[in-house]
Amino acid sequence: QVQLVESGGGLVQAGGSLRLSCTASGRTISMYTMGWFRQAPGKEREFVAAISWTGGSTYYADSVKGRFTISRENAKMTVYLQMNSLTPEDTAVYNCAGDSVSSVRIARSYQYWGQGTQVTVSS
Repeated sequence: QVQLVESGGGLVQAGGSLRLSCTASGRTISMYTMGWFRQAPGKEREFVAAISWTGGSTYYADSVKGRFTISRENAKMTVYLQMNSLTPEDTAVYNCAGDSVSSVRIARSYQYWGQGTQVTVSS
């Protein structure tokens, strides 16, 4: 089993930055694709970013491309999401997820999920 715990969320003004972290325990995630998803109130969960187990491939939603950067440190069992130039539209609960997946943008592809961290961007 893998347990994932997100941290780093909070309240930030538009144009600001946050760095989310997702730390795993229980079993190594070094062979897993790791993803970030978000869900705003009244909206469906949406894909944000994903990174292959080597870190050599990254994937982004069009809405965050150029503003967000996903990275990982397998030795620390941690995945990061650096979020810059935040807008109120980025307000959501952000969850990290992990598994051996082929469809990195599809939430149901992932077996392991964290509880989420709230990101609120004020205008």
